[in-house]
Amino acid sequence: MNVAEKIEKKIGRMEEGLTFKYEQLGISKEEYSAATKATERLIRKGLIKRVSKGVFYKPKKSRFGELKPREEELLKPYLFEGNKRVGYITGNSLYNRMGLTTQVSNTIKIASRSKRISTKLGKVEVKPLKSYVDINDKNYYLLEILDALKDFKIIPDLDKKSGIKLMQSRIQKLDPKEKKTLIKYALEYPPRVRAFLGAIMSVNSKGEDILSLKESLNPLTSYNLGIDDAILPTASQWFIE
Repeated sequence: MNVAEKIEKKIGRMEEGLTFKYEQLGISKEEYSAATKATERLIRKGLIKRVSKGVFYKPKKSRFGELKPREEELLKPYLFEGNKRVGYITGNSLYNRMGLTTQVSNTIKIASRSKRISTKLGKVEVKPLKSYVDINDKNYYLLEILDALKDFKIIPDLDKKSGIKLMQSRIQKLDPKEKKTLIKYALEYPPRVRAFLGAIMSVNSKGEDILSLKESLNPLTSYNLGIDDAILPTASQWFIE
C-alpha cells in the first residue's frame, strides 16, 4: 500500500469535524513529502479541508451543507503537542464564551508557557500570549478564571455587576481542592488579580484559605478596577476602588 492509499484509508476512518496533522496519519516523517501531494489531491476532491499549513479537517456533512469544526477544534493542533495540552484560548474569545461580553473578536489569543503560537484561520488572526504557569488539561480552566479577572476592566461591553456574579458562580462551583489550586496560581498573577480573587472569594467564604492572597498585597497600594462596595461588598477590604 503506497502513502496516498494509506492516508486515504486513514482519513476514511476519521470522525468528521476533527482536525488532524501529518502525525495523526500513521506515516513516517520520511513520507511527509509524499503526504503533501496526497493531501492536495484529497483537498481537490473535497474530502478534506485545509485549516492552515499542515493542518486539515474532514468536513462534517449536514442537510444545510458542510459544517466547519468548532473554534476549539480548529485550534486543537496548536493547543496540544501530541496528547499534551500546551495552550488554551484566552482574551475576548474566551470572555465571549464565558458570557462576559457579546462582542466577537477577529483576533484569538492563545496562552502558552512553552511555545509562541501565531497563525491565521481564514480572516481570524491567532496571536500568542505568555501564560503565568505551566498548562495542562487539569488546570487550564482555572487559568481562564484568573485571565478574566486580570482583564476584567478592559473586557468590551462588560456589565460589571453581572460579570462579577458570573465569576462568583464559576468560582463557587469549584471543589475545595480546585479553589486551593486557584489561589496558588493567583499568586503568580499581578497583584490586582490576587486582590480581585480575594474580594470575590471572601463574600461567600466557607473556610477557604485566602489569607495568602491578602498577605501578598501591599496595603498601601490600591487597585483601580472601577468597582465599589455597592457592586462587590468586600471591594474596599481588598484595596479595590
